[in-house]
Amino acid sequence: MKNCLCFSLIFLLGACARADHLGRAPTFTPTKNAVEHTAMMDPGLPLVAEPQRLVDQASLWRAGRTSLLGDRRALQKGDILTVRIEIDEEAEISNSTSRSRSGSDSLGIPQLFGLPQRLNEKLPEGASMADAVSLNSNSRSDGDGSVSRREELTLRLAATVMEVLPNGVLAIKGSQEVRVNFELRELLVTGYVRPEDISRQNEITYDKIAAARISYGGRGQISDMQQPRYGQQVLDMILPF
Repeated sequence: MKNCLCFSLIFLLGACARADHLGRAPTFTPTKNAVEHTAMMDPGLPLVAEPQRLVDQASLWRAGRTSLLGDRRALQKGDILTVRIEIDEEAEISNSTSRSRSGSDSLGIPQLFGLPQRLNEKLPEGASMADAVSLNSNSRSDGDGSVSRREELTLRLAATVMEVLPNGVLAIKGSQEVRVNFELRELLVTGYVRPEDISRQNEITYDKIAAARISYGGRGQISDMQQPRYGQQVLDMILPF
């Protein structure tokens, strides 16, 4: 009974994951009430209140972020900035190990107050205390490994300031979805940036994002065909051979 329930749960999980795009294009992730939408709707209170003077209201020149020469970089919760992801890396690692060991031990009691002679009478034919224990062991281990990897990725997306930490660092999160036919490509970026690292164009590169988490993948019919079935993944996890 328990086995049937386990297999039923695995089947339902696999079916629910693909039911979204069964015979149709995958649906977009809703943006209403998302974490980015919540951050924009509730930007929080300013740390210092700046009273607006009547002179500023009547003047042609206005100081602030909305003025002609104002600083429009992302500085507070709910602001938007552009993240540039330009990854062009190449790594090649090769190593080789070899280990061998051999050992030999022998133990015998030819004379000990006549006790070995008495024991030899009771031992099976061919056994003798003169050569009671003899051990030999040999072991050898060889290993070779190599890694060759090349990654190239160039992307741009808008991220939202989710939180302003007490030290002024900005916690950002950005998501982007592009659907082509029946395949949906997803790009996710999260991390922490310093306001001074944001350029005058309100942009920042990925190498200036602390604790950066970048995910570029997708879901749809093609992605489903490239992945092994859930049953095969479970067997690969539990089978020792």
